[in-house]
Amino acid sequence: MSTNSKLYLFVIAFLIAIFAFYNYLVYSSNGYVAVEKLSPMAVKGQQLFQNNRCWSCHQLYGLGGYLGPDLTNVYSDEDKGPLYFKAFLNSGVKSMPKFNFSEEEKDVLVEYMKQVDETGIYPNYDAEIEATGWVKLKYQNEE
Repeated sequence: MSTNSKLYLFVIAFLIAIFAFYNYLVYSSNGYVAVEKLSPMAVKGQQLFQNNRCWSCHQLYGLGGYLGPDLTNVYSDEDKGPLYFKAFLNSGVKSMPKFNFSEEEKDVLVEYMKQVDETGIYPNYDAEIEATGWVKLKYQNEE
């Protein structure tokens, strides 16, 4: 084996070792910790949100469809809020279907939106990328 071949193999082995070490550090660290868990009522709201494919048109935290608005902070929006949100659930608008949710279903959806609102700001301009690759977000309940 020539000197160039040995050097090439050494460089490849070294890069693989660095890659393995980096992955070990990233995936074995406690870098990601959930801020809070959803209440049982909000979990029902999340299931209802998913079962009715609300993700197809709406976004949460900027992720989802683009036909409807982002709903991350609809609960705390001065011009909207829980009553506004409930009104649209049953009446619908041009492109939003008319759902016939019960009051209990509307309440669990509002609770889900409340908890989403408490944990996220969208768009989040105060995000920082850490050296480990994790993105550190500013949450509303961390003033």
